Amino acid sequence: MRYYVIVGEASGDLHGANLLEAIKHNDPQAEFRFWGGDRMASVAGEHNMVKHYRETAIMGFWEVLVNARKLMGFIKLCRRDMLAFKPDVLILIDYAGFNLRMAAFAKKHGIRTYYYIAPKVWAWKESRVKKIRRYVDELFVIFPFEVDYFRRHGIESHYFGNPIMDAIEERNKVLSTKEEFLRACGLDSRPVVALLAGSRRNEISYNLPFMIEVASHFPDCQFVIAGVPWLDEQVYRKNMAGNAGNVVLLCDKTYEILSHSSAAIVTSGTATLETALLGTPELVCYWCNHVSAAIGKLFLKLKWVSLVNIVMGREVVRELLYKNMVVSVAVDELRAIMPGGDRHGAMLADFRLLTEAMGTSGASARVASKMVELLRQSQNK
Repeated sequence: MRYYVIVGEASGDLHGANLLEAIKHNDPQAEFRFWGGDRMASVAGEHNMVKHYRETAIMGFWEVLVNARKLMGFIKLCRRDMLAFKPDVLILIDYAGFNLRMAAFAKKHGIRTYYYIAPKVWAWKESRVKKIRRYVDELFVIFPFEVDYFRRHGIESHYFGNPIMDAIEERNKVLSTKEEFLRACGLDSRPVVALLAGSRRNEISYNLPFMIEVASHFPDCQFVIAGVPWLDEQVYRKNMAGNAGNVVLLCDKTYEILSHSSAAIVTSGTATLETALLGTPELVCYWCNHVSAAIGKLFLKLKWVSLVNIVMGREVVRELLYKNMVVSVAVDELRAIMPGGDRHGAMLADFRLLTEAMGTSGASARVASKMVELLRQSQNK
């Protein structure tokens, strides 16, 4: 069968690659066409990739507005390419702003649509529920509470666990020891603190300078920026002014850095959940464009932005957002969650509860099996 898959960012590429691998196991004759990244290309072939997420990952209200023409160009290209490929199914992974447009287009042209990693409509833009109900044939969610949420809105969904657990299990298999990691990366014996400033240029420019300033208050620690491989190192280095000499940049080693860190400062997003599941105490901070922040306040429905707090239903990790990003507050919180700090033990205990709530690994395989089963059933009708 023929599968057209769309992701728009790094996490989607990772989960998309695991999903494609599992689909191939269930459907050895599967043919793929996709929007994604290097990981998906390693499974489905680079020649089958339409666009890399390096080009399509545009985030924030203001940023989307100023890039509207570029985004419309991507939408037109995707429509043409999808019709030319003639897929049996369109599989959408997160990336709601773009993907819901493609779901509507697919519905119009009689293409079955499966949505994997549902849009976070429970957090903001609940109006998108109507589009999901109208345009999506099968919805696959990754948080247990989402099943009841979508059912209340007249949508039955499938829950088979969270694919983050698959990614963590895979990386743990090849994880080096802390001593090997420190030696290979030229680090010394001081405690390591991870800095995850985001995966997009605008996120890094907004958040990394703040993190660098916080680091200057901890001369006895070494801070390691977890750089993403698709951005030039200069994107990070030009935002490292004020580095007191205890901040270094390492690219494409995020899991290794987090696994061997005493604590982390993380921007909001999937990284907050990954950090917690790896058992690393964290502080969440996020600054954005003033226009995006103002609009966000109008639409955000939840008390928290980090997935850790959302899943647990209470504040487990401290969130310093926008104007609440105060260096002195961040310094105090980081001290509290470091080993020996008064919040360290409680946070790790909460992370263990979170891990239990997230379930076991194998979600990608279970989702792929169900997708292929449903697709075959639809074709036999």
